[in-house]
Amino acid sequence: MEYLDFELPIKELEEQLDKCMIIGEESDVDVTETCKQIEKKLTETRKDIYKNLTAWQRVQLSRHPNRPYTLDYIKAICGDTFLELHGDRTVKDDKAMIGGLGKIGDQSYMFIGQQKGYNTKTRQYRNFGMANPEGYRKALRLMKSAEKFQVPVVCLIDTPGAYPGIEAEERGQGEAIARNILEMTRLKVPIIVVIIGEGASGGALGIGVGDKVLMLENTWYSVISPESCSSILWRSWEYKERAAEALKLTATDMKKLKLIDEIIREPAGGAHANRPKTFETVKNKISSHFEDLQKLSPKELVNQRMDKYAQMGVFNG
Repeated sequence: MEYLDFELPIKELEEQLDKCMIIGEESDVDVTETCKQIEKKLTETRKDIYKNLTAWQRVQLSRHPNRPYTLDYIKAICGDTFLELHGDRTVKDDKAMIGGLGKIGDQSYMFIGQQKGYNTKTRQYRNFGMANPEGYRKALRLMKSAEKFQVPVVCLIDTPGAYPGIEAEERGQGEAIARNILEMTRLKVPIIVVIIGEGASGGALGIGVGDKVLMLENTWYSVISPESCSSILWRSWEYKERAAEALKLTATDMKKLKLIDEIIREPAGGAHANRPKTFETVKNKISSHFEDLQKLSPKELVNQRMDKYAQMGVFNG
């Protein structure tokens, strides 16, 4: 288990608890009471730390190396029913953007999402979760297939941004993202978007237009990362904490500004602390929102989605 700097008090208490248990096992000393006291303190410390997280600490948690990624969610939610589909039929198959058909119960869904790697080799293979234009065009191809066969779409967002390389720009990165936003506003099937990690800029928006947009508690959604914002405004990364606060990028801020529909609570310690519970919660949320959305006709669905996005940013002075 890896710990972030603000989680060090938890690490110390867990180490104390382990030592206490080892002493109890190796000697005849009764350490039950001591272990109980440490466990109590551990629970309290955990509660205090995760109850008062700053925006920057939530950004750190969203990037935690043990945090589950898109394929972890899909495999846990769909099991063996997931069938991955590849390629944009123009350039190549983008490994940073994955998609395919999967089932929750008897209902089929088209799952689309950015995939990060868990070690150096897979991070390079997945391009650190930064999709190229062909990734967004693959996503659009899959959405259009879902529309054709009347299958609802689920998008899982976790990206530090769309890939900013010269070859991506040459192949039309901006156009690919803009095209996706346009097509997603008028797609005739339900779209449920879940932000499971980082939701950075156009890279997230390229698959982020939905009837219901949900955010896990310790994730962020913004036009720019705190580090980049800090380097533009202050010519240094040192002010990233201040930038994170100012950007209003947390799930609570997003809900307050009516940019998302619901916050999904995470287990104490974040999504990685209790993966099965996180997967189960996300699965249930997808199913319950689909039940509501399937009652609407395609026309009502599109009109409601259009109205929702048209109302964003309206200011009543």
